[in-house]
Amino acid sequence: MEQLDFAARLRSVRERAPLVQCITNFVTVNDCANIILAAGGSPTMSHDVREVEEAVAGVQALVCNLGAIGDLEAMLLAGKRANALGIPVVLDPVAAGVTALRREAVGRLLSEVRFAVIRGNASEIRALALGQGGGSGVDVAAGDAVTEGTLPAAAELTRSLARRTGAVIALSGAVDVLSDGETVIFLRNGVATMARITGSGCMLTALTGAFCGASPENPFEAAAAAMAALGVAGEAAEERRLQNGTGNATFRNDLIDAVFNLTETQLTQGVRYEIYQG
Repeated sequence: MEQLDFAARLRSVRERAPLVQCITNFVTVNDCANIILAAGGSPTMSHDVREVEEAVAGVQALVCNLGAIGDLEAMLLAGKRANALGIPVVLDPVAAGVTALRREAVGRLLSEVRFAVIRGNASEIRALALGQGGGSGVDVAAGDAVTEGTLPAAAELTRSLARRTGAVIALSGAVDVLSDGETVIFLRNGVATMARITGSGCMLTALTGAFCGASPENPFEAAAAAMAALGVAGEAAEERRLQNGTGNATFRNDLIDAVFNLTETQLTQGVRYEIYQG
């Protein structure tokens, strides 16, 4: 596999300014909109079932976040319309294995909508891959967390789910794991403080939508670049937090600022990734 060109994907977002429709939850909707704006895209948060099909016709990407479980019908309508128009759709299966309602909802989404990328934590991806419950609310369960020792198993799980769904699977954690069903890569950027703010995962999914909207021909590289961008930005925000002695609330703003100020050179030099050889 050739080396991934993360800088080119970031450049595409800023040049093409993709309009991204996000059907997401009320807890993180503002942060999702702001992270898209910071990257160079433009957000729309249309989610009413009476307009989503019309709204999605004018965007470059659609993000469906299961945190907005009450908007399932809107996701289905918008997703099917996006599929018909060739618009990439990104799914965030928030807490997919925690309740029967969510397991049923994600089952419908996977059976009725084709996704370009599915981005979730290890518990959510495991729930989709194995059809079982799990997770700790919206957070990853301790037993599911990806470690150096469990990386090969996470790689195979991710690759298997990608083959079954036809989507790029982006499993985020201390080490991110991405697969298109053939290639698997590990990304090693980010900081622990990102888990101490509400919505860092939702922001990553929204950012993935922006990158996919700007590079619809290559969802694998787009998803990898989105993960790399947020990880490198997180490291910059953490450095600023430590210098200033601030906490997680300021870190959220610094993270958005770091995405806004991220340069192609900073991304290329800062990203740490490897291709899994297993």
